Amino acid sequence: MEGLYSISLAVCAFCLGACPFSLWIGRWLLGKDIRDYGDGNPGAVNVFRAGGRKSGCLALILDIAKGIPFVALAYSFFGLPEVTVMIVAVSAILGSAFSPLLRFRGGKSLAITFGVLLALPHHEMLITFAAFMLLGFLFIETDAWTVMLGPTGSLVYLAITGASYWELLFVLSVLVILAAKHHNELKAIPRCKVRFIGWLQSRRYRI
Repeated sequence: MEGLYSISLAVCAFCLGACPFSLWIGRWLLGKDIRDYGDGNPGAVNVFRAGGRKSGCLALILDIAKGIPFVALAYSFFGLPEVTVMIVAVSAILGSAFSPLLRFRGGKSLAITFGVLLALPHHEMLITFAAFMLLGFLFIETDAWTVMLGPTGSLVYLAITGASYWELLFVLSVLVILAAKHHNELKAIPRCKVRFIGWLQSRRYRI
């Protein structure tokens, strides 16, 4: 039965992840194709661009939330092994990144990644992922490199602190998926945010 539960949860996680809620909100609430805005990504950021704060927040919440249910069920309700929980988690992200409903051209999958991390019991992954992304936001000019700093920093931290093999493999999988979805932007050389560094220096001199 455990094998049946594992397969069912992984398939369900993939299917829910594949649901392009942001695109649907754009069509049904705004009457727009959000892929005509910004970078053409069917994600929540372009809902903000197309329709403003309210519709954008709704899209973001749904994109995060779709990563939670089946991962939480695998861990909390069914009590499945760590490897199974990680497979369900990766399945949800893969569904978003390569949605069959969008001809396998899904979103960049950052929002659902945070949803999955929220559902996982290993909170150090969420904390380090968010912390390194914040550092990237403060100091790196290219958004794609900011995104990549999250899983990269988390992976290094987990390796140093002796995390389990499955945790490391999960974060590595996330890193590969996000790199695949941001590969065009990653061609740009990362640059520091000179203005922010200048602001820090000015604050130091004032003190």
